Amino acid sequence: MAETTTAGPRPRARFAEALRPLARRPYRLMWLGSTTSSIGDAVVQIALVFAILHIGGTASDIGIIAAVSTVARIAFMLAGGVWADRLRRQYVMVAADAIRGVVQATLAVLLLTGHAHVWQLGVGAALYGAATSFFDPASNALVPETVPTAELQQANSLLGLPQSFFGIGGPAVGGVLIAAFGTGWLFAADAATFLVSLVCLALLRVPPRPMPPAASFTADLAEGWHELAIRPWYWITLCAHACGNFTLPAFFVLGPVVAARSLGGASAWGFISAGWGIGAIAGGLVALRVRPRRPLVVATLLTTLIALPPLALAFFHSVALITAALVVFAFEVVWSNSMFTATIQALIPDQVRSRVDSYDMLISIVIMPIGYLVAGPLSSSAGITATLVGAAIVGAVPAALTALVPGNRAVRRTADGAIIGPDGEVAGADAGEPASAEVTASDAAPPNPAPAG
Repeated sequence: MAETTTAGPRPRARFAEALRPLARRPYRLMWLGSTTSSIGDAVVQIALVFAILHIGGTASDIGIIAAVSTVARIAFMLAGGVWADRLRRQYVMVAADAIRGVVQATLAVLLLTGHAHVWQLGVGAALYGAATSFFDPASNALVPETVPTAELQQANSLLGLPQSFFGIGGPAVGGVLIAAFGTGWLFAADAATFLVSLVCLALLRVPPRPMPPAASFTADLAEGWHELAIRPWYWITLCAHACGNFTLPAFFVLGPVVAARSLGGASAWGFISAGWGIGAIAGGLVALRVRPRRPLVVATLLTTLIALPPLALAFFHSVALITAALVVFAFEVVWSNSMFTATIQALIPDQVRSRVDSYDMLISIVIMPIGYLVAGPLSSSAGITATLVGAAIVGAVPAALTALVPGNRAVRRTADGAIIGPDGEVAGADAGEPASAEVTASDAAPPNPAPAG
């Protein structure tokens, strides 16, 4: 692993440097909108489950509606990438937030007036998932337009920290609010958070970027695929991510079963699940400060920790040890994702960044639903322990091997924070420091020290 830099500014200066992206108005608006929206998302997830049950739905309906939302996201993901490259990205995000806000407001009215049906919640989930497919590629590609390359890792971490934080207490708070006010008002509150996000995005100003030349939809898709295909280190890493996402469901499907049989039941599984949020927050905080010189090598090696939760579940009948394994895994997910995302944002040309990101998400997650489908049958035929051990191997070994890919080893961070690709490419630097990143008092602080790692 790369050397760690210990010298640097005093703790207060380090803290100010970690928060530097928030000193830039465009990024600050984006962060405020995202944070507000994440509050609503944290509580509405449990509200949807109870809304289905309250109107006469079943556990099967819960699964079907979750699947509908996922399928809609996958089906529209590539289209979302194309349109996020064709248009101003904040406009795409505004439109997506408007659709999601209208969906949640409509469901709120139906629930509050007693006219909601399960099929309506399913339609709402599909529309919500489709809109998210347009929002995500635009959002990921917009970050480099709001901060310079040297601050991308901090910017991504700051965006993820509120989601991790609210993910811990959100379900519990949501349960209390459901008991007090009912599910309809939580959907209404979520709709209001999308309105706040929409306003923040509408106020955001970044310099006009050169639009790609007019082309057919298939030609745009082909160009995005080409930019991915010419970077073997990138798509090989995505294949490793896909292996991990295929095996990860084994832990979450079989975990409740093991908890019910030998760990104490639902309360034990709830305690274990809380470990995810704790680890995610810790990973986000570390990502604010620790920026390895070889980001992809460190990120891929960290990803091998995906083996810990299934192995702990397979061999230890200890809630504390299983929770600790999940904490460590969540820590690595957030930290490694911050490094990986910042690297891709820096190296992929702006004109195709959203399309490449949509292929990234598609390759990474398209196989995950299959993992959920096969985990149960595999455990029935091969046994829970064998299934969990197999999941650990299939998830960790490809990740370890990607650290040996020459392209990943060649990606490096310079002393000034720039990220250099395998062939010396610095595609993300073509726009330079974003002109819209307004200078504030904190921007007069000393320049970034050499990155650690």
